[in-house]
Amino acid sequence: MWDGPTSELTYSGLRVVELAQDPQGEIVGKLLADQGADVVKVEPPGGSAGRRIGPWAQGHEGDPDHSLHFWTYNTGKRSVVVDTSTAEGRQERGALIADADVLITSAGPRDLAADGLDLHALVDELPHLIALSVSPFGLTGPWAEWRSSDLVALAAGGILMSCGYDDHTIPPIRPGGNQAFQLAASFGHGGLLLALLERQATGRGQLVDVSMHEAVAVSGELANPYWFYPRVLLERQTCRHAQPSPTQPALFECADGVQVYFALILSDDRTWKTLVEWLTTLGLDLDLGGEEYLSLAYRQEHFSHIQTIIESFFLMQDSVTVYEEAQRRGLPIGPVFAPEQLLDDPHLRERGFFVPVAAGDGRSALFPGAPFRFSYGTGGPKAPPRLGADTDAVVSGLVADEVAS
Repeated sequence: MWDGPTSELTYSGLRVVELAQDPQGEIVGKLLADQGADVVKVEPPGGSAGRRIGPWAQGHEGDPDHSLHFWTYNTGKRSVVVDTSTAEGRQERGALIADADVLITSAGPRDLAADGLDLHALVDELPHLIALSVSPFGLTGPWAEWRSSDLVALAAGGILMSCGYDDHTIPPIRPGGNQAFQLAASFGHGGLLLALLERQATGRGQLVDVSMHEAVAVSGELANPYWFYPRVLLERQTCRHAQPSPTQPALFECADGVQVYFALILSDDRTWKTLVEWLTTLGLDLDLGGEEYLSLAYRQEHFSHIQTIIESFFLMQDSVTVYEEAQRRGLPIGPVFAPEQLLDDPHLRERGFFVPVAAGDGRSALFPGAPFRFSYGTGGPKAPPRLGADTDAVVSGLVADEVAS
């Protein structure tokens, strides 16, 4: 039984069986595998559902070993194919679970039961086991059997209503990056950490039940307090926080056509004084250095005038100059990058954030590395598994262990 990190990585020595076929569970498995855990992904014949989702590497459309979707959420794992529609397959899966510290699932209770799994019975039978369920609506409640997706979860959980543009004739816009799945995985990972800490103290595992719907519902930022207290609904706005009423734009175009983000908070006197000092260096402070502008009420009353000056200020400079000078002065201003531009970001390059990972066909691809570092050692993504690549080794190892025992 795993009793804490004893080697270089946080999860070294942790044995994990992952039955998840959806990103909310797969992301948790990836986070564990990237930091040293031995994560065995149990897949049905033909592979997990994510292997059939594109886009595809090198044009291998439909190839389960070239799905970029699957690669993203399954780095560093081992793949074992088990046909759980047969008694033999369920016995093999049971042996894997019995040998594990952690079990990860992502299905609702009906699908789990149809596949012969009872998580409550498992943790009773295996006192050391931590069973983590990260499912659409949790294992109980009137919606427990309902299915979901990232879009459905963001809509039903309320976040989607805060995402979009100033023009409300345009419907809400789903943010990229599978954020509902990521939120559920974050709650799942946190719950698992707490269960591991408790097991260190008590020696016993438990069932951790995470609902993606609930994870999204409590992550709506300002929408929740505004509704619970003054009963006010928020309005979505372009590239800034949803608020009960429209706020000033926060995107400004620079001389090179690149937009920068700057949310000018008038109530922050330090930021205001720093901005005026910067404007003065280009002779654009105009009347903003006057004593009347030291009054917050006066600044608010003349905000349109301030905004016009700031727009001209940014248009006179390129985005790189603006970004670097703003950082030097302690102002939170940054350029709006497309995802592919991040590959050339000097800060991310210096920290070695993007790392080459073997793709299994002799090539390598750049993957995002760990978003954190530990003083005792930090892991990172390793090759995603080819379908069933570890079946023989893992199953034969279980057979050998049973014979030895």
